Amino acid sequence: MSSNSRRPGVHIAWTTITYRSVALLVLAVGAIFFIAMRVAFPQFTQNTMQKAGDVTGKLLEKVAGMAPPAGAGVVTAQQAHFTALDGTVRVKKGNGNAWVAADYHIPLEKGDVVQTGSEGMAKVVFNDGTSYTVKQDSLIVIQENSANDQQQTNVAVAVSTGTVDLSTATYSQGSKSQVIVAGATASLAPESAAQVHNDPKADQHEILMKKGTGEVTRNGETVQLGNWEKVSFQGQQSHLEKAREIGPPTPIAPANMAPLFSNGAPTKDVEFSWTPMTNAVGYRLRISRNPYFSSTLVDKKVNTAAVTVTNLGEGVYYWMVQSYDTAGKESAESEKNRFNIISTGQAAEVIDLELDPFIQHGHVIEVTGKTQKGARVMVNGSEVPLLSADGQFHYFTPPLPPGEAVITVTAQTAQGGVNTQQKKIVIQ
Repeated sequence: MSSNSRRPGVHIAWTTITYRSVALLVLAVGAIFFIAMRVAFPQFTQNTMQKAGDVTGKLLEKVAGMAPPAGAGVVTAQQAHFTALDGTVRVKKGNGNAWVAADYHIPLEKGDVVQTGSEGMAKVVFNDGTSYTVKQDSLIVIQENSANDQQQTNVAVAVSTGTVDLSTATYSQGSKSQVIVAGATASLAPESAAQVHNDPKADQHEILMKKGTGEVTRNGETVQLGNWEKVSFQGQQSHLEKAREIGPPTPIAPANMAPLFSNGAPTKDVEFSWTPMTNAVGYRLRISRNPYFSSTLVDKKVNTAAVTVTNLGEGVYYWMVQSYDTAGKESAESEKNRFNIISTGQAAEVIDLELDPFIQHGHVIEVTGKTQKGARVMVNGSEVPLLSADGQFHYFTPPLPPGEAVITVTAQTAQGGVNTQQKKIVIQ
């Protein structure tokens, strides 16, 4: 024996066993056990195998049922939200019977009903960017609000009574944005705008396309609509009547959200102007204290594209203009501009307003900043719904059309302090 074999120490020997060897051993033991049980208890073994097969089959059926069918997208319900509220606005949830006062924190879902009073207004925005401005004495029902796993959205709103302005954003191909009026369904293309009017008592129903394209279907009849085209109908058996509307002038001055200072005088003379329209023989100017124009301070017709209105007192005003032709037919209403007449004493106070650099999300602009505590903030005429306790605000504009746009941000306190800032941006 050599000296090396006598060297002290611990000697370890091992044999390599693979996972495959272990698996084969387990299967062999299982087979032997099954054969032994089959010989000893044949009936019991057969029943056991049958029950095991039934359990396995049911388990597979449940798993298969949980999976979506081949080629079918998973549809997910979505929520809409209020972004502007004024006056009396009520909501009735689809799963309840009680009306509650509208609030910015109330999510709107399929089956919910929104109603505005005689001086109420609400703006509802859906996840696909579609927005509905519900005017006074109107009622709408959310018929559909969902999206599938391919990011295709489906929004449908029924206008039961009243007037609604709606606009669509840029949504993916295969998505739908529809409005339903007295059995007629209007489908709007992306980046389109329309006005819907439904008067069930007078049996008068209208859908006016302000921008973009759409189609209206009713009783198997389909009508295509373009800019400033509308369809109207009466009665169950009537046809869709298509007509072309006159486009409205564009308001110029006073600019939207502009503060006007009276220089110590109790009233101020204000010059109004707008773009002249071809084939227009005159214009109708209306001025109101509220954005719904349920009552007016001025309602006059002029034959020029500018006019001066005298002796307007302090406070907030809204104005719009229409043109009319030789037959007296009026155009659609223009956008409603807002301005504020402020006395000299109040004008001396310029409140804090700091704007962060704008962030562009396609056609939507994200506006953030900070103002004085307790101030209201308006962005292009729309009030920012939520401000933090220290005056910080966060707002997303509606989709803007391509080209140059002006973002006007105004902060104002109840005491008359004001600060307005404007920035130009370019939407590609």
